[in-house]
Amino acid sequence: MSELQLLLDAPVLAVQLVIDGLLVGAIFCLAAYGMALVWGVMNIINIAQGELVMLGGYVTLLVVQAGLPPFVGVPVAAAVLYVVGWALYRAVIFRVVDRDMFISILATFGISIFLQQLANEVFGADVQTVRSGLGQFFLFGGLVTVSQIKLVAFAGAVVLALVLYLFLKRSRLGQAIRASAQNARAARILGIDTGRVYATTYALNAALCGATGALVVMAWVIHPYIGLPYTVRSFMIVVVAGLGNLPGVVAAGLGLGVAENFAGFLLGAEYQAAFVFSLLVVILVWRNWRLARRRLYLR
Repeated sequence: MSELQLLLDAPVLAVQLVIDGLLVGAIFCLAAYGMALVWGVMNIINIAQGELVMLGGYVTLLVVQAGLPPFVGVPVAAAVLYVVGWALYRAVIFRVVDRDMFISILATFGISIFLQQLANEVFGADVQTVRSGLGQFFLFGGLVTVSQIKLVAFAGAVVLALVLYLFLKRSRLGQAIRASAQNARAARILGIDTGRVYATTYALNAALCGATGALVVMAWVIHPYIGLPYTVRSFMIVVVAGLGNLPGVVAAGLGLGVAENFAGFLLGAEYQAAFVFSLLVVILVWRNWRLARRRLYLR
């Protein structure tokens, strides 16, 4: 309760928590875009989502170690992860498309464990970060600080979301992806190569995760086992927003970031993860209750 009293006595702390929450929420949104895309088009819940984010961070780390500026890591990580995503689709994912969702969950869970162990063997278990070279902004007489790299990450997430939206809306391949999401069988009858569409969708998801990982390693840290929190948060955001609802993903991601920050401040950092998992349970129960009500209404 002392933290709550502190928050009431110094409202500027709430401003700090909201700003930090919005900035981290934008990163959650970026990872969730890809999960929503794969889930909506291929009916696959990608448990390896967080591990793709983690790999994007390590690609950026290699870019920096090669002597290139850290921001070059964003497009490089997206390009490398696009290839990785395509390879994963051709090796594993295409075998579970149109199968029971539980099988796809098991398959992507296996991929996540494989990528974790691979990263642990190649890069080690140490926590890694990349110095962006950016500083901080000071607001309200220095009482509120805003990290410039987190602002850049926020702007990057917004730009990538707009690019994805325009790609799906305007390009021929984007229209094919939307058609396959609505009715894959009809799309095949109309001559759309759904196999290519699925491969592109999964690769696009991996590219988004790669860009996310590049921003994460500059703003926060990465290690081989950091993927699960991003997977859980992406799942929560998509469940709340619903499939194919990009504005909903943005609202849910930003809201989750703010809620998580307040929970971490009020309950303590050690309970922040517990809050996220508890919230996931509440959301699943709420969704199940809503679906049950809808089924009763249809009867």
